[in-house]
Parts: sequence; C-alpha cells; structure tokens
Amino acid sequence: MSLNQLIDAMYELETTHREMLRTAEVKKESIINNDTDTLIRLLNQESVILKRIQSQEVMKNEAIVSFLLERGIKSKLNLTITEISRLVFDVEDKERLQQAQMALSATLLQLKEMNEINQKLLEQSLAFIDYSLDVLIDKPTMEPVYKHPDQRQGAVGQFGYFDSRA
Repeated sequence: MSLNQLIDAMYELETTHREMLRTAEVKKESIINNDTDTLIRLLNQESVILKRIQSQEVMKNEAIVSFLLERGIKSKLNLTITEISRLVFDVEDKERLQQAQMALSATLLQLKEMNEINQKLLEQSLAFIDYSLDVLIDKPTMEPVYKHPDQRQGAVGQFGYFDSRA
C-alpha cells in the first residue's frame, strides 16, 4: 500500500533530518571552539546528508503520486501532507500519517532554529575577525603606497598594534 510507503518515507526523512540536527549541534560547538578542521569535516558530512535527503524527498513524492493514483486522482498536484490526510479515511492510517508529519515538522523546526543559531555565531565570528584586523593593521585612510618618512606631510598616521614599518 502506497500510504505505508509514504509514512515510511516520512520517517526516513525525519531520521535523516535528526542526523543533520546532530551534525548542526556539533557544528555549533566547533564554531564556538574555533575548530576549523572539525567544521570542514562537518560541512562535507552535511553535503552527504543533503544528497540523501534529496533522494528521500524523491521517494516521498513518488509515494504521494502512487497514493493519489490509488485514490483515483491522476493529476500530479503538489499537495501537502495535511491535504493528503484528508484523503485517508481509515482512522488508524490517518493518525499514523499525522504522527509522521508532526515528527518531521518538529525535527525540521529544531533544525531551522539550530541553523539560525549557527548563522548568528558565524556572523559574530566574522565581525570579530573584521574588528581584530582593523585593530591590528593600519587604518584604511592611510595611503597604501610606500613613502619615505621625510615625505609625509606632517600627518601622523594612527597605527594599530601591528606596525608595518617595524
């Protein structure tokens, strides 16, 4: 029965998204600890997981089309799971489908929140790096071309901690 295939596909998606969530949690720690090696490894791992999610999405969509064909609906409408659940008349099957939907939705929400946290952490890291570079190097208002110290026009440059003349 294609409804069972759809429910199984949704639980597989939920499991894979949970794996992505665990990866995102480890990524958060590696961002905080400035562990670039682990971060690169996690990015590669996420890429593999995303490919798996894409193939599982295709399987889920095929199960939806198969379910709709069983119900006599030949058009390839892009229906949501809520709309599909309206076509399920068996109470137990409808409940299983809704439970699968709620589990997947909850995991996706957690993953979205974790991704937002990681994005903010990365933005803060980049802002800190930018600030650190501004402190360490000359101010951008200084000329990037070398001039002999006698040729400077009395303007004393504001140097950061890193003095390139040293």
